[in-house]
Amino acid sequence: MNTLRCPPSIDSVEDLRQLQQVMGATLFRPLANDDETMQATWTDGRAMADIASDFIKPNDRLTSFQRLEIYNRTYWYRVLDCLYDDFPGLRSLLGEEKFHAFTRAYLAKHPSISWTLRDLGSRLVQFIEEEPQWTAPRTKPAIDIARFEWAQVLAFDEARHEPLKGDDLLGSNPDTLALGLQPYLVLLELNYAVDDYFMAVREQDAGMRSGASNTLDHAPRRAAVKRVPLPKKQKLWLAVHRSDSDLYFKRLKREAFLLLTSLQSGHTISASLEAALRDADPGEDWAAQVRGWFENFATLGWFCAPSV
Repeated sequence: MNTLRCPPSIDSVEDLRQLQQVMGATLFRPLANDDETMQATWTDGRAMADIASDFIKPNDRLTSFQRLEIYNRTYWYRVLDCLYDDFPGLRSLLGEEKFHAFTRAYLAKHPSISWTLRDLGSRLVQFIEEEPQWTAPRTKPAIDIARFEWAQVLAFDEARHEPLKGDDLLGSNPDTLALGLQPYLVLLELNYAVDDYFMAVREQDAGMRSGASNTLDHAPRRAAVKRVPLPKKQKLWLAVHRSDSDLYFKRLKREAFLLLTSLQSGHTISASLEAALRDADPGEDWAAQVRGWFENFATLGWFCAPSV
């Protein structure tokens, strides 16, 4: 039970820390489910109006409770709006009302702990796996869609190192040479054709987002979006990446995916090739394919010096 109390006065750093903890706890506390207002009672049963009056002054228009409620609602509307933007495929899969309930439950269990809103959805896949009732009966495709959409967040925002060129690899010994992969490159092994599904969602959802502002006075709203057919069940290997400021996703052969994931783990080129082709069809011309992969990946700028 949360028994935080506001100090009667701020006379020390510890008093200030306690005030900040109380303020943070009130902001992060979920809104009332019925009308999206601040909850009327605190976690220990005290009236929320009394809690607010301990550290928020009223004015000639608003009570302490009403002033604190503005911040409580604004926080929730902003974080909900971010999830609406970052996970349109998941929103389409679940529908507006179910997605709204799902994101509120997620944020109640996993409130923001980062300085950046970018990280808000970092534990979404974990939450779906832990509490599948929020996405049932579509939990399995929901996991793949959430992984794919979170990968896009990372691909857009992660660092880019100076890429290696093909000439940089000439004369190197593949038994000892390791290659780094760009931090923005995300590799996914999936069970559903989420790339096709996402393109269909984006076509339906284009321009649907309401205008953003620094202070929201209502929950995120979207125009009705036509339901997109469920993603087709299909084994898929994807690379999610960016070029300049644009996001892309590229289907890979299983062997190419295994090669890249092995390189990403720090293994040498020879060891990665061995892992990638261990169960490969011996009837295919893998030498030509591997040469083509390295040329293509180098052109895309995916290779960089390995991290120390």
